[in-house]
Amino acid sequence: MRYGYVGLGNLGGHLAASLLHAGFDVTVYDRDSAAVDRLCGKGGDRASSLEELAAGVDHVFTCLPSPQVSEAVLAQMLPFMRPGASWIENSTLGREDVLRFAGLARSAGIRMMEAPVTGGVHMAAKGEITVLAGGERDLFDLHYPALEVIGGKIFYMGELGSAAVIKVITNMLAFTHLVADGEALMLAKRGGLDLKTAWEAIAASSGNSFVHETEGQLILNGSYDVGFSMDMALKDLGFALGFGQEFGVPLDLASTVNQTFLRGRAAFGGQAQSTRIVKLLEELLDTDLRAGGFPERL
Repeated sequence: MRYGYVGLGNLGGHLAASLLHAGFDVTVYDRDSAAVDRLCGKGGDRASSLEELAAGVDHVFTCLPSPQVSEAVLAQMLPFMRPGASWIENSTLGREDVLRFAGLARSAGIRMMEAPVTGGVHMAAKGEITVLAGGERDLFDLHYPALEVIGGKIFYMGELGSAAVIKVITNMLAFTHLVADGEALMLAKRGGLDLKTAWEAIAASSGNSFVHETEGQLILNGSYDVGFSMDMALKDLGFALGFGQEFGVPLDLASTVNQTFLRGRAAFGGQAQSTRIVKLLEELLDTDLRAGGFPERL
């Protein structure tokens, strides 16, 4: 099978690179020509337009920043995709978006599978990110060999829309853990503890989390370079709050965290790293959370 990959940003670029590294035949497209050049240097074929890519491949992966962009890209590709082709969406979408886009694709004879990823850019770079798949089982089975090389753990969640729900849940937890980890590290600093030792103790304790082990290091280093923006965090928190309303679940913590990220975006801008949310507390208390021995990037 010949795959197309559209959207070569922080995540998509690594996912496409994993496909190429495993020997898949991949044609790539992105508005950023430098991103395309990087993938072509790893064996990818260049498409000069979405239309050219859609017409020249059997199936298309996308990894895009918002539902609006996903819909626009889909609209451009659909008239040119081959009969029997499928669209594998690695982006984070709301369930309603997934179902609506699947309907648009179906009307053109194209099948959709959602396959959002979670675990961070550093895990995507190693081909170990977690993939959450939703859609018809035979489509999942067809593309499993490709999913297996872009991810370390692959979960088939069920029908279309199911992966959107679990992906938003995982991100909601991650942002909550991030705010909590900043508060915990600040308690340690103001309590006179050595921050490196405090980080190690938390990592070995019942209070540990994936976010503490990973993004906590970027906070202590001062780079905050996680490759995920405030705008993207607020998009995903918005999906979570929407699910809360739809399913009748009061999300008190998520609502508070959403307000914190709104303050973070107002202070640092929508493109600021999401980990800089902890900088709000650092600036409020005029106390930095720096410690030696931690990497600038994971």
